[in-house]
Amino acid sequence: METEKREKLKDHIKKKIEGLKENIKSYQTLTQPIPPDNAIGRLTRMEAISSKSINEAVLNKAKQTLSKMELVLTMINDPDFGLCRECEEPIPFARLMIVPESDLCVQCAEAKGG
Repeated sequence: METEKREKLKDHIKKKIEGLKENIKSYQTLTQPIPPDNAIGRLTRMEAISSKSINEAVLNKAKQTLSKMELVLTMINDPDFGLCRECEEPIPFARLMIVPESDLCVQCAEAKGG
């Protein structure tokens, strides 16, 4: 991968990491326990609990993505970064910009069903 593209991707990943960290803070606020003494109606309380569960799932997904992005950032200077792990052909730069953690080219990903 060209140095210019590598630097552009690195900056893109850093921005994604910053955004994910901000989102995680927001989700952590939204997943706080709902106090039992909270004077809300039964239905509203059930909605709040359901919303909390959804936010917890989103929080976990954001944490997983953050972990992947941080790992990719450590590997970006490796000589084989950006090469498909199956066919060893270069992964298109546009794909890496969309899914930086991708280690498969489109053809190999489709062949694997993902």
